[in-house]
Amino acid sequence: MKNKLTSFEQAISKIKDGSTIMIGGFLGVGAPDQLIQALIDHNIKDITLISNDTGFVDKSTGLLIANKLVKKVYATHIGTNKETGRQMFAGETEVVLVPQGTLAEKIRAAGFGLGGVLTPTGVGTEVAVGKQIITIKERDYLLEEPLHADVALLFANTVDTFGNMSFHGSTQNFNNVMATAADYVVVEAEQVVSVGEMSQDAVHVPGIFVDAIVQREDD
Repeated sequence: MKNKLTSFEQAISKIKDGSTIMIGGFLGVGAPDQLIQALIDHNIKDITLISNDTGFVDKSTGLLIANKLVKKVYATHIGTNKETGRQMFAGETEVVLVPQGTLAEKIRAAGFGLGGVLTPTGVGTEVAVGKQIITIKERDYLLEEPLHADVALLFANTVDTFGNMSFHGSTQNFNNVMATAADYVVVEAEQVVSVGEMSQDAVHVPGIFVDAIVQREDD
């Protein structure tokens, strides 16, 4: 079985300027912080970022915003990072706000090969602008199209060398669904074990979705 463990240098070398990048986590919980820093160190720019939020100005995905590496972001909220709001109002960064459940479903639709999902969330609001409305049994729904990425940067607490991923508590935050919806998936592992060391009951995301694994380094 293939050993997917690699270095940060090798993993990041496959990511190009202008990429659409999904990053897991929720306000930094379950975020691949060292992969984010590697993007900054390699000055990967003009990123279209897909994440639940933009973290804080000095933490997690917020660091990409602060370093002006992001040209467009899809997120459920940006209120914890004033720099994101400043860049949005200054016209420096395009911000697309998506209801949280809708964001998860758009990503899931991409991962599972669906043509989209129907949701009543956002009907009659700015969220509906430019979107197709479908009426079923006298109720209106928005057609939300799939959201796919070139790259997904994820975190998991335990990963075996094939890429089978296990999460502790809320660190699953978007990592599991994003693993299915990108062409190139890198997971930052808190702990790497050999294949067979993890109980099959502990596997939350199978390694078939993972292309590369990096070992989180001690701070």
